[in-house]
Amino acid sequence: MQYEGKHCIVGAGPSGLLAARAFKLKKIPFDHFERHVDVGGIWDIENPGSPMYESAHFISSKYTSGFFGFPMPDGYPDYPNHRQLHAFIRAFADAYGLRDSITFDCAVERAVPLGEGARAGWLVTLANGQARRYSGLVCANGVTWHPNMPSYPGLDRFRGEVRHTVAHRSGEQMKGRRVLVVGAGNSGVDIACDAATHADAAFLSVRRGYRIVPKHIFGAPADVFLDSLVPRPPGLVIPDDPNRLLDILTGDLTRFGLPAPDHDAFASHPILNSQILHHLGHGNLKAKKDIREFTPEGAVFVDGSEECFDLALFATGYEYRIPYLDEALFKWNHGHPELYLNIFHRSLQGLSVVGFVEFASAAYQRFDEMAQMVAMDAHIQLTGAALAEWSSMKAEHRPNLRGEMSYIDSPRHANYVEVETYRKVLSQIRRQYGWLDPGPHTYDSLLRRREVHAAAVAGGFAGIVSSAGTR
Repeated sequence: MQYEGKHCIVGAGPSGLLAARAFKLKKIPFDHFERHVDVGGIWDIENPGSPMYESAHFISSKYTSGFFGFPMPDGYPDYPNHRQLHAFIRAFADAYGLRDSITFDCAVERAVPLGEGARAGWLVTLANGQARRYSGLVCANGVTWHPNMPSYPGLDRFRGEVRHTVAHRSGEQMKGRRVLVVGAGNSGVDIACDAATHADAAFLSVRRGYRIVPKHIFGAPADVFLDSLVPRPPGLVIPDDPNRLLDILTGDLTRFGLPAPDHDAFASHPILNSQILHHLGHGNLKAKKDIREFTPEGAVFVDGSEECFDLALFATGYEYRIPYLDEALFKWNHGHPELYLNIFHRSLQGLSVVGFVEFASAAYQRFDEMAQMVAMDAHIQLTGAALAEWSSMKAEHRPNLRGEMSYIDSPRHANYVEVETYRKVLSQIRRQYGWLDPGPHTYDSLLRRREVHAAAVAGGFAGIVSSAGTR
């Protein structure tokens, strides 16, 4: 099929690369722009603004976290570190020839719609001053670049150092200091463990109770065990209720000073960490309640207790932004743009987003399923086939994406979906329009360097990993 018009893909992290591969498979023309000098996005710790830190590891295991057709290598550990992830992403881009279409070191400065018609298009201005017209815009710029800094009473009086964890790189930065980490998401508990290991004193302030998921359950990676991808140990009666199972594995969290969990397992983003309870149990880290107010020397907490510290690190998440688009183009829900299926603008044709979704599952194959939706949208727009019907569907269709799950009522969970429900809805829509469900062999025809793929499967990434810091 010959298409008229091009799409613009912004960002060459995992989401952007998956979008490019989906477009390449269907021969949909596109240009691809990345503001940094290589692929990888946040996983390249050298990228300015990357939230990566030296102790960071993937929180889903290698067995569930590979790309369709390109699994993580056998030689990787169960939970790869950030340098291994970056090497894996680079190898993925090479294996499918995705670099060919990327203009590196070239940011998209601004993109504006040229009207609301089905084929109005977009005017994209690049950092080099060029302005180009495109039929569609695919935003794959990621969601962890713009730190969210909360305000607290008295914070302006605190005489110590205040920074967001986006600036944290290593536990070495904490030596000789008394450190308070605020927030217990996955990066927050990781960094609290860094503080427990390196700082003179370490504290973790949490607002609510969470269930802690060990990274291994009965010897298997947690996601492998919970998804029943391995046989259950013989002779053990394992509860079907994940709340009860996790409570049995971790015990009463309040004895460590943490609040009791106030929600069902997986009603929030899972906190996967096997070290946090170790450090709390050994006194290397002290759990604290939410902050009531800061003092010049530290903080008073809501239970009336007080601690002194000289470094406050806020692990308080990130704002969802698409910095090259006018925010007024969107309706916003608790800081999240309201999008059809968490992918498409409901009225501006040709505007799609990959990666702006939250779920309790490994991400990359789900992002690939989103990328196929975006390729389908581009095909419909460029050919005009069923365009009116599809445009109406994007504007009006509001499927249930949460199934029977009830998620925490918080801004973080505004765009949360239940992963199997979400997959089913996307698959039904793709099939309605004669589009494919991606799988292990969908992209075989694109493999340029089969030896890279074979090396990945066989665990032969040593050379790639050793060069992960090079350009």
